[in-house]
Amino acid sequence: MTTITYPLSRIEGHARVVIDVYDNEVFRADFQAMEMRGFSHYVRGVPAEQITVIVPRICGVCSTAHQVASVKALEDVFDITPPPLANDIREVLLLGQLIQNQATSLFIFTMPDRTNASSLFELSQSEAGKAREFSLAQMALKIRKIGTDLISLAGGQFIHPIKTVIGGVSSGIKREKADQMILTIQELLPVATELVDIYWEMSMEMGDRIGSWGDDEPTHYLASTEANNYRLNSQRLRVMQPDGTEAPSFDPHDFEAYLQIAESEYSYAGVSSYMGQILRANSLARINLTESLGTPRADAYLRRFVQTFGKPAHAIMFFDLCRGIELVYALEKAQQMLECDLEHGETEVGYAPKDGTGFGLVEAPRGPLIHRYEVENGLIKTADFVIPTVHNMLAIRRALMVAAKRYVGPEGINAELERAVGRVVRAFDPCIACATK
Repeated sequence: MTTITYPLSRIEGHARVVIDVYDNEVFRADFQAMEMRGFSHYVRGVPAEQITVIVPRICGVCSTAHQVASVKALEDVFDITPPPLANDIREVLLLGQLIQNQATSLFIFTMPDRTNASSLFELSQSEAGKAREFSLAQMALKIRKIGTDLISLAGGQFIHPIKTVIGGVSSGIKREKADQMILTIQELLPVATELVDIYWEMSMEMGDRIGSWGDDEPTHYLASTEANNYRLNSQRLRVMQPDGTEAPSFDPHDFEAYLQIAESEYSYAGVSSYMGQILRANSLARINLTESLGTPRADAYLRRFVQTFGKPAHAIMFFDLCRGIELVYALEKAQQMLECDLEHGETEVGYAPKDGTGFGLVEAPRGPLIHRYEVENGLIKTADFVIPTVHNMLAIRRALMVAAKRYVGPEGINAELERAVGRVVRAFDPCIACATK
């Protein structure tokens, strides 16, 4: 037996791919998260109202989603309904996270895969090509900065935002600050669409070159955005079945009746399934479950995607194209929301702490994130975190098997396998720091 191990780069956290080959035949391909962190254990006994500033430390990249999910879980325990203005500001905050994540994933992590390069600065050997790459990198970082600035605007600071509080948000967004951000978005939205167009073209060329868009076996898709009301500050979970029909939606309180979460024998990250079936979450799931995004440029990209690849689309490399659609949407939607008055009005309601069990749901960039807390005597008795990347673990494993079987055969192991497993994993944009909690 031959065991091939590929350490991975350009992902969030630390992981590797391990492939076992016997007699020139692949019989196992695993995606292994290699760290154990134990957040669900050491938050036990913490005063409930303190957990909202602890759990964002699960991940510096995903801290925004974790904080909002945490606050919503305690609001569920305390039976609080935040003001509508607070929910709008939380949506702006989550749009900022979507922008910075999708820009990072597209232009820093996966664009090099389109030309088999190891980084954005190694796509070309010519001086003119290098100058173009530097320009692309500058453009990408400018778009990513809009996301970080939006998080700071709506959340008080970029890493571990502080303005989302139990009962709402601590303050609104001043008109002057909102107008400054609108001008920035207006200036850079054409840059974002240019980058998405370049990425789309490069992706089509890659598909033609390697002759595959990856694992395209139909599967179930999980998201918590609505078909015509694409909100990340979400309330219910939706599932599309492999044939494109939608199963009944369900409340996060009932997730255990639909989603089976299990430990993995080969990884510190858990795995989830829908009624025992393989799931996919993240951008492709959301786009498959969306009829209209409600912003003009993003809807034009959505129509183009559906006309080109069908609905539902299944191949895993489509995740990346869907991230481009979402990036444009998030910029357009953030501008729309900032044009409204987010400064005046009630932003926070009072509350009386009490014991009980609560659930908090948000649509993070990688899919639905659920926090579940049990509070007893004012302390956290149990804390469970259902992480978006966990929903994709079985799908990643299957996609790796497809890639491994494509590049391993009687003639041996094709050198393209190393590049292929990187493309596969990065298509799902996993966050290993979160998945191992």
